[in-house]
Amino acid sequence: MQKIIPQKLQKGDKVMIVAPSRGLRIIGQETRKIAAERLEALGLTVEYAPHTTDDNWNMMGSSSIADRADDIMTAFKDKSVKAILTIIGGFNSNQIISHLDYEVIRRNPKIICGFSDITALLGAVNAKTGLEVYYGPHYSSLGMLKGCDYTLEYMRKMLFADAPVTVEPSAEWSDDAWFINQEDRDFIKNEGYWIIHEGDAEGIIKGGNLCTFNLLLGTEYRPAFEKDTILFIEDFETTSATSFDRDLQALCYQPDFKNVKALVIGRFQKKSEISRDVLEFIINNKPELNDLPVIANVDFGHTTPILTIPLGGQAKIENGRLSLAK
Repeated sequence: MQKIIPQKLQKGDKVMIVAPSRGLRIIGQETRKIAAERLEALGLTVEYAPHTTDDNWNMMGSSSIADRADDIMTAFKDKSVKAILTIIGGFNSNQIISHLDYEVIRRNPKIICGFSDITALLGAVNAKTGLEVYYGPHYSSLGMLKGCDYTLEYMRKMLFADAPVTVEPSAEWSDDAWFINQEDRDFIKNEGYWIIHEGDAEGIIKGGNLCTFNLLLGTEYRPAFEKDTILFIEDFETTSATSFDRDLQALCYQPDFKNVKALVIGRFQKKSEISRDVLEFIINNKPELNDLPVIANVDFGHTTPILTIPLGGQAKIENGRLSLAK
């Protein structure tokens, strides 16, 4: 399938906010205000999709499948919209992927960005259309009052510019409930990348949230591991050593895993209790990974800050350093 690269953003562009999983009601007014101001400071205008309202909410914390799919298609059809940002993740973006018109999406390529459960939507769009998509901050992520500078810096670099980006580890990170208390924050000094297996590699980025990506296995919506794939994965705080191990093993058993040339793992949340020692044990007990460069503790996933990663773009690992390009 031919690769499609969406146009980068410029000042004056419109961004549409959509809710493929949980809805707007979960996001407080202060978070919404800060997020909108952050995007406006980048020269962008913000518009909510038609069904993204506080009262459009069911027992799963989402709007209906039809409304969520309609909002995605509205955003892609609207010529004035240059980027689509998801409000937040959740548990059910995979419900809508069979209800989208991928030919319309292919003919109207534009930036779409989110993470976590949005992996299912991003993966489906990439697999069905060839469109490069972005694993990066939600709209709600930009509502963080403190500790958002790194997130914004790499979002600007990836969504506004064409030049390859060398990714530096953040100075500090956080795994606190910032959305409950914006003032009382707990920041931790970053020890940098964990180089579990040394080596260099270059190739096409695939991946996302591991347990959500695995929901696509065996379907037409799972992005193929093309020749020279660099696999990026992360997981939520409810993962554990055992669940992460078996979910990763499921990927190793895919016939096209032979095309994976390196593994990049996002930072684990504290609750998962996956330390460097635990992760090294998992990695070193998978023969499929023996000859692959593996780096971990990278700034993406469910801790903050959050890197913006072009799924379908290019990654390069050289001498323990990471760079990204469209």
